[in-house]
Amino acid sequence: MWKTRSCAGISGKSQVLFALVFLTRYLDLFTTFISPYNTIMKMFFIASSLFTVYLMFVKFKATYDANHDTFRIEFLVVPVGGLAFLVNHEFSPLEILWTFSIYLESVAILPQLFMVSKTGEAETITSHYLFALGSYRALYILNWVYRYYFEGFFDLIAVVAGCVQTILYCDFFYLYITKGPHFIAKLFKLTGPNLQQQESLTWIPRFVQIC
Repeated sequence: MWKTRSCAGISGKSQVLFALVFLTRYLDLFTTFISPYNTIMKMFFIASSLFTVYLMFVKFKATYDANHDTFRIEFLVVPVGGLAFLVNHEFSPLEILWTFSIYLESVAILPQLFMVSKTGEAETITSHYLFALGSYRALYILNWVYRYYFEGFFDLIAVVAGCVQTILYCDFFYLYITKGPHFIAKLFKLTGPNLQQQESLTWIPRFVQIC
């Protein structure tokens, strides 16, 4: 984004949701110290997500496609907030906010998928971006497996939310790995926003397409 001086093709609403995820997840910075590395990485995630939001809505605002980034994020934030109150490990402010961040992260990519399906365009860089996000989640799954076998640690909330997020990427992963990012970009340009065409990507969730 900084190199191209443009945020074209990126959903600002997804970036706002990711910033909210890190802000609510790492509030323990004010209450708990684990290690310098842990603290630095948490601060990095918060700062980088907020900086991205700044770039999109201030620095490169002229390149932001607000006309197509129209997903109603309240349809995600409100249900996720309610679920965090009902299903959590401990009914305390920090724990509820942490749970909220886990649930929200699992669906934060939906505005991006909606934007791509609505415009019928996917630049190669957008495909790389989505693949990087999916890979980040896949590494989390490997971490869960490692911790379960070697530490006996199992967090049902994180695992279920992570599986939901991974499912959203499954078809995209298949196309990216077998066909490559250029094929995905070309496929979107061929299908366009007409969601009735048979060639439309199957990895866009159906309920996102009809929003």
